[in-house]
Amino acid sequence: MSQFTIDEVSPERAIIRAGNRLNMVSAPQLRETVNKAVNSGRSHVVVDLSATEFMDSSGLGALIGALKTARAAGGDLRIAAAGQQVLMVLQLSNMDRILRPYDDPATAFAD
Repeated sequence: MSQFTIDEVSPERAIIRAGNRLNMVSAPQLRETVNKAVNSGRSHVVVDLSATEFMDSSGLGALIGALKTARAAGGDLRIAAAGQQVLMVLQLSNMDRILRPYDDPATAFAD
């Protein structure tokens, strides 16, 4: 069973809610979930990381791959509500410049 759920916010937007771990086991599930959202026309995706307590390099790679998928479809991928450990991984890899974290899913596409 997938630890990711899709909330279809509008015809072009979706919020994907992640489980507590984003690692080599769950990374393929994230890619699959983002592909499903994008293929249904929702190319503007927010990944809600509020429940994610741990992310490793596989999880980071999945987020980057998901970002590429969304952008290839003319959209974008943003992350929201990241905890301290996830933020640390983003900062140490300098990926926080590309995957800028937002406070919550509602404000991720407010700009």
